[in-house]
Amino acid sequence: MLNEMVNARLGGLSSAKILLYSIEFGSFSREEVQAEEGDWDELIATMVDAAQRLKRGGADFIVICSNTMHSAAPAIENETSLRVVHIADAAAEAVRARGLSTVALLGTKYTMEQPFCAERLTRQGLKVVTPNQSERDLINSIIFYELCAGQIKDSSRQQFVAIINRLVREEGAQGVILGCTEIPLLIGQDDVEVPVFDTMTIHAQAAAEAALE
Repeated sequence: MLNEMVNARLGGLSSAKILLYSIEFGSFSREEVQAEEGDWDELIATMVDAAQRLKRGGADFIVICSNTMHSAAPAIENETSLRVVHIADAAAEAVRARGLSTVALLGTKYTMEQPFCAERLTRQGLKVVTPNQSERDLINSIIFYELCAGQIKDSSRQQFVAIINRLVREEGAQGVILGCTEIPLLIGQDDVEVPVFDTMTIHAQAAAEAALE
């Protein structure tokens, strides 16, 4: 996506200059479980280590390719002195550009329940509504046990759509933020009537624009 966006701007054979550090997801997922139980030390250390490696490689700023792990953004900025292009800021700008004021936020349980994303959206003038407890549990389970494993089920799509429609009907959501990079594998604009904000695409656009500044 970054390469396509940069090429669209610069033309010819142009592509993005990207330094990529990919964290091994198996061990990382175990660290996520520890974090859910209250021990964040290893998870934050892994994220900061990745950012420091990119800084040593000459990175000008950091792009965290995960909504959930933007919870580590403050630590990364503090430890590396590099700017994190924040996915919630990019999403808020996209929502406000559509003239909306109330959005539903879907993502992992951590993204939906903790303040690092919702509060950032709220500070930019948006009202954020989230699914109820049982819906959050269901969404989290589908993300980790289906989408992360490459399983795309129509029954799960229907459950997501039902949750979004309830948030529109009962909570006043005018649009929905797909606040997990796996959710667009399952849900798109054709599935619901309200505007859908794919944070992965929106974030890539913000990163490309930052790189071309």
